[in-house]
Amino acid sequence: MNMETILQGQSLLFLDGAMATELEARGAKLQDSLWSAKLLMERPALIRQLHYDYFIAGADVAITASYQASFEGFEKHGLSRQRARSLMQLSVRLAQEARGQFWEAETEREGRVFPLVAASIGPYGAFLADGSEYRGQYGLSAGELADWHRPRLEALLEAGPDLLACETIPCPEEAEALLRLLEEFPEARAWLSFSCRDGRHLNQGERFTEGARIADACPQAIAIGINCTAPQYITALLGEARRVSSKPLLAYPNSGETWDARRHCWIEGSHANGFGKLPLEWYRAGARLIGGCCRTGPEDIKAMRALLLNEQFKL
Repeated sequence: MNMETILQGQSLLFLDGAMATELEARGAKLQDSLWSAKLLMERPALIRQLHYDYFIAGADVAITASYQASFEGFEKHGLSRQRARSLMQLSVRLAQEARGQFWEAETEREGRVFPLVAASIGPYGAFLADGSEYRGQYGLSAGELADWHRPRLEALLEAGPDLLACETIPCPEEAEALLRLLEEFPEARAWLSFSCRDGRHLNQGERFTEGARIADACPQAIAIGINCTAPQYITALLGEARRVSSKPLLAYPNSGETWDARRHCWIEGSHANGFGKLPLEWYRAGARLIGGCCRTGPEDIKAMRALLLNEQFKL
């Protein structure tokens, strides 16, 4: 069953939470330009276990550990293109294996859909590993960005994910590049998720509606939304998206903390109470796929699922 079919039959799907920051919380050392993709080489079983734990917590969609994986990034670590390709495809396989283990072991399936695997397509800025996904301003055209993304998008699609998660997009040019690439793979489906600086603007500075309109025009883009953005901006951004698109909306914000690109770490803030009741606002604002991004974990997804399922019939 594909995402489009599931969305037609489900009023709400839960995404997973953070990959890299949760792996760090479990003892992984990720002070590296590859970030979570580093563990594809070193500790793949830890990635598989995290996917499994998110499924147990209630996630209906797993996002792979390929966000910062690229041919150029692996080559900087001395890996051949063939090895890099196999590691990117491993990221999909690990999520698929975790899904199989979960579904075989799950005895209480009432209310659960067979989980999906979304292959993460992180932005060009993630490869730069200098915080550019929170600024944009790459100095590259849409055509140049498409050329850069093409090889890894092709490699990940060959691994057979259910869809692509084109995420943390800071600028319209990158959205245009990714949607242009999708046309080369007509069977592929994707969601486009943007990173924003406030309740109206992309991280690069353009209006969020500019990016949402670009995604709305692509039939292969099956959902539009926001990720790795402070949670207090999500409701307003969903309202902006609904102004220009009738596609399903998604939201998976970070914990509200700030990324320090120089020290390659998050500046800790207050996340003691998780998202609280904000997910109810996001659902009311039209989000049909809801999860978490950096500095969130399985407990956040579990709490979010309980909150929304308990309240869903009152909404």
